[in-house]
Amino acid sequence: MNDTTHKGTALITGASSGIGAIYADRLARRGYDLILVARNRARLDQLADRLTTATGRSIEVVAADLNTKADVRRIEEILRTDSSITMLVNNAGIGGAGPLLVSEVDTMEAMIELNVTALTRLTYAIAPAFVARGTGTIINIASIVAVAPEILNGVYGGTKAFVLAFSQSLHHELAAKGIRVQAVLPGATRTEFWDIAGQPVENLPQSIVMSADDLVDAALAGLDLGELATVPSLPDAADWAAFEAARAALGPNLSRSQPAARYGVGSAA
Repeated sequence: MNDTTHKGTALITGASSGIGAIYADRLARRGYDLILVARNRARLDQLADRLTTATGRSIEVVAADLNTKADVRRIEEILRTDSSITMLVNNAGIGGAGPLLVSEVDTMEAMIELNVTALTRLTYAIAPAFVARGTGTIINIASIVAVAPEILNGVYGGTKAFVLAFSQSLHHELAAKGIRVQAVLPGATRTEFWDIAGQPVENLPQSIVMSADDLVDAALAGLDLGELATVPSLPDAADWAAFEAARAALGPNLSRSQPAARYGVGSAA
């Protein structure tokens, strides 16, 4: 069902297919106009035409490669200057399944540039505008490898750990200013990600693979519930709460004036 209430404009990166395209569909039906960003202009145009017909929303497409500095700067300028934007979905990203020793370092650097640097710059571009308006939503697509980096390529896991930590810090800084922040941690999802990563999804146990439609619907349900971190496949939210409680319990002892006595060094020895 389409929502006739206008909720502003959502800018979605990596919007031409997979998770990004489904976010576009769902957000248009929720009442958002859209700015769709991806490299493939033809796919963006096809998606925009379909969604305009289905929802009547205003949809702009911007062909951009977020591994290119000039293109990142173009999207930053849109975020800084378009006052209609009320949501940023940082979905663009690439992954890897191979271990460190068989991965090309230039490919890993490009992964960091897209998954970390571009996401950070786009967030920096929009956050001041959201704070000035006292409202806005930032959705960052992370991954379960943010907390389980052993599963896939370690650089990929590191980039998604950054996305989670960055989102947690943003929430800490901006929640009181009216800004919603959500990190979404998908597990294995049926998208082109796996072909690009060199591990066809058909090779995975199908019991662990979620459809992209279900993933996005669950993520948006998590947003509606006010979750900071949404793990769509996690049966019991108490498990994440326990994980966070264990992390918080470390806090008082993470920085002290003396080494722990168990090391047998310093004045504590």
